[in-house]
Amino acid sequence: MTAALEDAHLSRLAELHGVAVSYSPAPGREVPVPASAVVAALAALGVDAAGPDAVRTALAARERELRERLLPPTLVHWAGDPEGPAALAALPPGTRLRVETEDGQEQDGMEWGGPGQDGLEWGGTGELPLGVHRVTAVAPDGRSGHARLVVAPDRLPAPPGRSYGLLVQLYSLLSRRSWGMGDLGDLAELAGWAGRTAGAGFVQVNPLHAAVPGAPTDPSPYRPSSRRFPDPVHLRVEAVPEFAYVADRERLGRLLERAERLRATVLDKGALIDRDAVWELKREALELVLAVPLDPGRQAAYDDFRAAHGQALDDHATWYALAETHGTDWHGWPDGLRDPRSTATARARAGLADRVEFHARLAWLTDGQLRAAQSAAAEAGMPVGIVHDLAVGVHPAGADAWAQQDVFAAGTSVGAPPDAFNARGQDWGLPPWRPDRLAACGYAPYRDLLRALFRYAGALRIDHVMGLFRLWWVPQGSPPTEGTYVRYDADAMLAVLALEATRAGAVVIGEDLGTVEPGVRETLQRRGVLGTSVLWFERDWEGDGRPLPPDHWRADCLATATTHDLPPTAARLTGDHVDLRDRLGLLTRPAAEERAEATADAAEWLALLGSLGLLDLSAAGPPGSDEEEEIRAVHRFLLRTPARLIGVWLPDGVGDRRPQNLPGTWDQYPNWRLPIADRDGRPVPLEELTSVPRLRALLDVFTQVAAVSAATTGPRASGLPGGSLT
Repeated sequence: MTAALEDAHLSRLAELHGVAVSYSPAPGREVPVPASAVVAALAALGVDAAGPDAVRTALAARERELRERLLPPTLVHWAGDPEGPAALAALPPGTRLRVETEDGQEQDGMEWGGPGQDGLEWGGTGELPLGVHRVTAVAPDGRSGHARLVVAPDRLPAPPGRSYGLLVQLYSLLSRRSWGMGDLGDLAELAGWAGRTAGAGFVQVNPLHAAVPGAPTDPSPYRPSSRRFPDPVHLRVEAVPEFAYVADRERLGRLLERAERLRATVLDKGALIDRDAVWELKREALELVLAVPLDPGRQAAYDDFRAAHGQALDDHATWYALAETHGTDWHGWPDGLRDPRSTATARARAGLADRVEFHARLAWLTDGQLRAAQSAAAEAGMPVGIVHDLAVGVHPAGADAWAQQDVFAAGTSVGAPPDAFNARGQDWGLPPWRPDRLAACGYAPYRDLLRALFRYAGALRIDHVMGLFRLWWVPQGSPPTEGTYVRYDADAMLAVLALEATRAGAVVIGEDLGTVEPGVRETLQRRGVLGTSVLWFERDWEGDGRPLPPDHWRADCLATATTHDLPPTAARLTGDHVDLRDRLGLLTRPAAEERAEATADAAEWLALLGSLGLLDLSAAGPPGSDEEEEIRAVHRFLLRTPARLIGVWLPDGVGDRRPQNLPGTWDQYPNWRLPIADRDGRPVPLEELTSVPRLRALLDVFTQVAAVSAATTGPRASGLPGGSLT
């Protein structure tokens, strides 16, 4: 067999399993991926492609499987689509279908009439209800098959009108009541103030997923132990009802004194946020609080929570209990405990019942305070409320990776291929979900994850939303340049997302920055997923490269001036972000060249603002000369766009120059540990932040326009008008 034929067989096998053999980093350019990456990705999917004979055998098996099966594992039907699921087009005419809905109702007698014959005839029963159902097909030749059928609304919920909101990393939002980092009480207070006083429609926060415990804990909120359950480090301990009934008041008093000192080291002495120290204090206090028996009503509520989350909560709490004894990397646990379904794990769970109960209670308490924060936002008049962030994956050593080993791809991690911003590519160290296993179980882990988050979210931001379509898999031990893309069933992923978002009445925002595969943004827009537009990236890239005028921006997006991974607006305008990267040795060109380019970039944007009448340039100096007015002008510009949602980075309101995360650094920069501070680096507590004149003036850009809108259309009726601010 020739090498070319062998390559053709491997390419065909890869195609049938959704594994790419090449990718396009730019229009008109195609780059092949190493064969080793293809073989490794197939191996992670349970397919042996190690050698020509293995490839031929696997290819024959896959082609036979696809040829003989009557139904794929999961079907998608978009409500209102008269054609029915596309996969049914391959069924023989006359195939009979029976559907068992997710609530146990059965609908029989539906018949597939074949292509061109009105698609799927529902047997006179009308449209199937939304949900994830079970369908059985019986062909005229006697073959049968089963599948999950996801019936989803045609589009996700749209934002209720047009609104603006605040973007903040919760840990950075310290109040005089927090214990050294921002907590859920602070979030509720910020939402109440922003909604009532500033007319804000939402507050967007970083992922609040449960972290991998340790010393030190990985501070990144984007590498969590679990995405399904929140982190109790965010609890406002005093807000737990049982706190008032702790018996050992003396010990509790000592803990409160330590918490006060810890808070003061950050707010008054400028120390970094120490998440581990905060959790040590809260854990000790919560041990006392959770020793207080629940009253009957709260016990019933807790029992309902445990029943609703079932095995997933048991697994989550068991992992944390086992981690206290055996360490936080389950790969190094005793053999029997590495399997969540083993007899050894069951025995250990029983032996650690008190610790399992402790961690399950923590999940319940945190869920309750998250829902309270969303309620506070709604009561303050916010039409959206709290926007939560869904990380793209989980830590390989954490609770989800242990409990859901059957749906994670072993021996590989998620990353990004080389691009214009990073020639070496990226490896994020997150194990990807296996698309075949997700389909086989009807996307149950994904559905459960979304349902859990939507319990307390007015909206959900999905980090790297392109991952619903494909992810870059990097084989373990290989550089990210030697990975490949693996495709997911985007139709199914979006259908499940639409279903769960609709049930919750929640908006979804996709982080679609950077290189995006052709057609992805259009598909997301078609289904109602908002995109993300950041000012500095919005240029006419297909034309002259100049800043994009406001009326050329897309409407279905969250528009912002910056993000947690980018410099604050003041740093962009003054060039401080270049100085920071220069000090850390991160520049790839001479510092003078970088500064000149940054200055020209800022000047070009300011010139556009001036031409639109949003900034008076008559006496202006270089960018940053009047940074407060320039930042306000930037946000006036965002109001001129048709964007449905506009986000204000909260540190921009106090002049903070420091990014919360500086990509490309690990210990060179205090990522994810900075409190919100003013332009001089002095931490600003929540109690002071709400009265800072600079922040008030920035939010007045929005409240003045909202007041004009309310006067002409009624209170909160139409949100912020686009394209009408002068």
